[in-house]
Amino acid sequence: MNADAVVLDVDGVLVDVEDSYRRAIVESIERVYDRTIRKEDVQRFKDAGGFNNDWALTYAAALYVLATAEGYDRSIAAYTGAIAGRGGGLDAAEDVVTDALGANATERVRERWDQERLRDVFQQLYLGTDLYRAIEEGDPDIESDGFVHDEPVIVDRETIEALRERYDVGVLTGRPAEEASIALERVGLDVPAGHRFTMDDWEAGKPDPHALVTLAERFDADAVAFVGDTVDDVRTAVNAADEDPSREYRGLGVLTGGLTGEAGRAKYEDAGAAAVLDSVNGLPDRLE
Repeated sequence: MNADAVVLDVDGVLVDVEDSYRRAIVESIERVYDRTIRKEDVQRFKDAGGFNNDWALTYAAALYVLATAEGYDRSIAAYTGAIAGRGGGLDAAEDVVTDALGANATERVRERWDQERLRDVFQQLYLGTDLYRAIEEGDPDIESDGFVHDEPVIVDRETIEALRERYDVGVLTGRPAEEASIALERVGLDVPAGHRFTMDDWEAGKPDPHALVTLAERFDADAVAFVGDTVDDVRTAVNAADEDPSREYRGLGVLTGGLTGEAGRAKYEDAGAAAVLDSVNGLPDRLE
């Protein structure tokens, strides 16, 4: 597989977020509403598409919890399946609930659906007391060491060195910029600001192809390999190829995030993955 530039996602590719972001989703909902989803259900939302932003995923999962209290009786698998059927994302989740409950019950759900509080609790749990004060510039009301410190590094230093020796390397992540910097520093990957896209840089998020196409243009690359851990990452590369036929874009999935095993491999392939890797550490050999 040929490439002039390699673009890397962060979560599930460079660092493991099972006990950080995904834990924050589950525990934020529980702290606010005393009920929550299971951690393994987080992947159902990722597979539905449109939930590259973990805050939006938290809101959609909380919406499900609140809707069940108003009589919504479908399983979370059916809920996320219905979201996928409407194109994915938070707007689709709202439509699913509204259609199922009707106007009056939906209004009661909306009155309890506190996205601002969910986000604030999420950030306090994820960042911890000190980083929350520094990044969010507020006083926390939850004492937390911060789940951010529970992110094992996946990528080997030798992998980073091999990629940087041979290719232009960029980063495309749904993390906020400061949280992306924390992860990149941890793994030892120094990427100039112009070679990275974060949540702060473009509103649409993955699978919108704008960021990937822009990085390809900045690298003046003829072929780009984008490595991610969700079907939306692969779809980003597929969409980029449709938008920019002057270049080749290849989406590669790794089995170190929420998608694992043969089932995960099949989902990547169905989404149009050019290759599926056991981990990002297999990338240099795959590109040779």
